[in-house]
Amino acid sequence: MNWNQISDFLRGPMFYVSLLIFIAGMFYRLVRVVALGWNKDKVPSKGSKAKGAFISYAKGILIWPFIPWVKNTFRGNFITFVAGGIFHLGLIVILIFGTPHMLVWKSLLGFGWFTFPIPVVDFFAAITIISLLILLVNRFVHPVLKLISGVPEIANWTVVFLPMLTGWMMTHHLFFQYEVLFSYHMFFVNILLIWIPFSRISHFMFYFFSKTIHGAQFGKRAVTP
Repeated sequence: MNWNQISDFLRGPMFYVSLLIFIAGMFYRLVRVVALGWNKDKVPSKGSKAKGAFISYAKGILIWPFIPWVKNTFRGNFITFVAGGIFHLGLIVILIFGTPHMLVWKSLLGFGWFTFPIPVVDFFAAITIISLLILLVNRFVHPVLKLISGVPEIANWTVVFLPMLTGWMMTHHLFFQYEVLFSYHMFFVNILLIWIPFSRISHFMFYFFSKTIHGAQFGKRAVTP
C-alpha cells in the first residue's frame, strides 16, 4: 500500500467512521445534558432574562477575550487567558474561513462561503500553534495548573496540536512529501474527531448552554453578568 492509497483510506472510510463516532458521541452528550431539565423558576424576575443572556454572549465573544483587564484577569493567569483567546480565534478562522476546510464543509453540507486568502489563514495557523505551545509550557510552570494537570490534559493538548502542526507543515511542504503529510494530517484529524466526545474538548458544545443559563440568571436579578 503506497501513500496515495493510505491517504484515500484516511480521507475516505476512516474519516466518515470518525465523523459518525463524533456526531453520535456529541448527540449522546447533548441528550444527557438536555435530560437534566431546567428547574421551574419560582422567584419573580427583577430584570430581563433575554437581555442578560445577550449581554453574556456579547461580553464572552466580543469583549472579554481581547480586553482582559476589563475582567481583572491580570490579577490571575494572564497567559492562559490571552493565549487561550488567540487559540480559539485562530481555530475558528482556520476551520471556517480556510479554503481547504471550507471545501470539506461544502462536501458535507452542500454549500460553501467566503474564505480568507492563504497568507491570512497561514498567519492565524502560526499564532495558533505558538499559543498552544505557550499554553503547554504555562501548564507546567504555573503553580496551580501544574497541580491539576495530568495525562488527560496532556492528551487533550496533543490531539489538538498534532492536526494543527501537520496541517501547517503540509501548507509549507516541510520535511516530507505532500502525500505523506496529508496522510499524517488526516490520521490525526480522525483521531481528534473520535477523541472529542470522550474528553473535555467537548466543552465547546456546552459553552452555549452555560452562557445562556448564567446570562439569564444574572438578567433575572437585574445584575450585569
